[in-house]
Amino acid sequence: MNYVAAENLTKSYGIKVLFEHISFNINEGDKIAIVAKNGSGKSTLLKILMGKEIADSGTVNINKDIQVVLFDQEIDYAPELTVDEFMMTLDSPPITALKNYHQSLQSTDQDFIEKALADMEAHKAWDLENEMKQILSQLKITDLQATMGTLSGGQIKRVALAKLLTETRAEHRHTLLIMDEPTNHLDVEMVEWLENYLNKAKITLLLVTHDRYFLDSVCDIIWEMEDRNLYVHNGAYATYLENKMIREDNLNATIDKANNLYRKELEWMRRQPKARTTKSKSRIDSFYETEKVAKTDTRKQGLELDFEMKRLGSKILELHHIDKSFGDKVLLKDFSYQFQRGEKVGIIGKNGAGKSTLLNIIQGFEKADAGTIETGETISFGYFSQKGLTYKEDERVIDFIKEVAEYYPLANGKSLSASQFLRLFLFDDQTQYAPISKLSGGEKRRLHLMYILYQHPNFLIFDEPTNDLDLPTLTVLENFLQQFQGSLIIVSHDRYFMDRIVDHILAFEGNGKIKDFSGNFSEYREAKSREGASEKTTAKPEQVKQQIPVQDTAAPKKRKLTFKEQHELETIEKEMPQLEQQRARILEQLNNESDYEKISKLSDELETLSEKLDGYEMRWLELQEI
Repeated sequence: MNYVAAENLTKSYGIKVLFEHISFNINEGDKIAIVAKNGSGKSTLLKILMGKEIADSGTVNINKDIQVVLFDQEIDYAPELTVDEFMMTLDSPPITALKNYHQSLQSTDQDFIEKALADMEAHKAWDLENEMKQILSQLKITDLQATMGTLSGGQIKRVALAKLLTETRAEHRHTLLIMDEPTNHLDVEMVEWLENYLNKAKITLLLVTHDRYFLDSVCDIIWEMEDRNLYVHNGAYATYLENKMIREDNLNATIDKANNLYRKELEWMRRQPKARTTKSKSRIDSFYETEKVAKTDTRKQGLELDFEMKRLGSKILELHHIDKSFGDKVLLKDFSYQFQRGEKVGIIGKNGAGKSTLLNIIQGFEKADAGTIETGETISFGYFSQKGLTYKEDERVIDFIKEVAEYYPLANGKSLSASQFLRLFLFDDQTQYAPISKLSGGEKRRLHLMYILYQHPNFLIFDEPTNDLDLPTLTVLENFLQQFQGSLIIVSHDRYFMDRIVDHILAFEGNGKIKDFSGNFSEYREAKSREGASEKTTAKPEQVKQQIPVQDTAAPKKRKLTFKEQHELETIEKEMPQLEQQRARILEQLNNESDYEKISKLSDELETLSEKLDGYEMRWLELQEI
């Protein structure tokens, strides 16, 4: 069933053309991710599909039998409503039936009661309230009587997400779900739950996300918006990268041929007399077409800089026996750590566990309840927070950067101008001279990031740097940080980003406990999973007995494993560590590989291996239960 058919869409703002003559289809069951740099028109395209914007030209036909639902970055809510009341503002027949049913419980009007019951049956709304509460619980929203005005920005986003998911479940019509950065403000557990939810849900999805693991898990089609065009890629993120590389190689080959022809034709044009024949005019027209191709700029400036970094002394940063609590909530308890030169540390944990508090204590923005902090004399912090930029309303992008310095020094004695550095972070000449106030939200985040890096600190502290950044910018940032010779702390829920950058994990596990782990994020998760499995197998009989509810004491005894099952269990326990080692080796190869053919092959091997491991783990749990 076709949901959306768009033909020859064009949209501009002033002289800036976002996209031109693009066409696409969305069919039932498609799960599509949009990839583009900020300012390319992703959000505008979503608004056109929602009917909130109108294209300059072209047509959009949306099937009359479907509903289009949007999860946006801007949440509209009344601050006086409770969470429960906000959820019940959904405008759908099942929700209306549920509200009427609750009213009927307090009514003596028999006709109203019977109608309410009939509506509940007709709209299959009996399980809706439980589903709504389960979704809220998974997103860590438990106080349904709290007013929306008392919630944090992240909590408001999560309530809005719960409302959207409830709406897709409540409606029994065909639904196109549009989601703009749904993983922002979600911790890792919530992101993984949402992945699983969207994978199982029978929905049609159009998604904008910077989370590449999430993208790969949920979507099987990628739309790439670049240079005013839209390119469709069927397959995973690695497939998109490979296709993009092939397209650019082909374009460069075409440009090389055009350049050779252009030089010959230019010589001919210079020799031509003013009076020209019809035949020569045709050749002249062809010359201008060739010139257009030959002068196409396909240079994607890579970030290969020999940085001049402020000197690091022998002492970097040392934390000794740090305590921090807020009331009864313990965030840090007797925490000590000594940061090393060039170390890249990732900090992970649930929202509210104390990650940002630790960053504030390190920089002196907050005081610890106990303990001492020693900072090296040569340390220069660069802090990228979630608060955003402070700027004058009419200030231009280039002037804002020049306030720091006219040039960015390189270690070889050369330097980059402010304009050249801006280009490295995907600000073209036109955008550089635009007022900051005209930038999109993502472009402002990118400028803020660049502003921090332009000051060339030797100790970077990033608090959720990937939120609202597009994938091209993340690639630039990752390349920058991989070459960065100073020390680095990153707080992030972006698993792919953490895997590429960090070599050490500090995991906030609750009640002031921080686990120190040497390795990247995925390695930490695998070690944690093995630790959990080990704890299950080594649990004492008395502990297991205490966990059995009283009503189950009369249950029949579990049977023993058959000889075949026992052999199967032993085989699984022998092979699982070997498979995990193989997976770790493939992950390491992927992190160091740049050949896209090899990346694709390794990705396929990793997927096959992961599926086998998942099957082993499930079977191991089944046999352990017996």
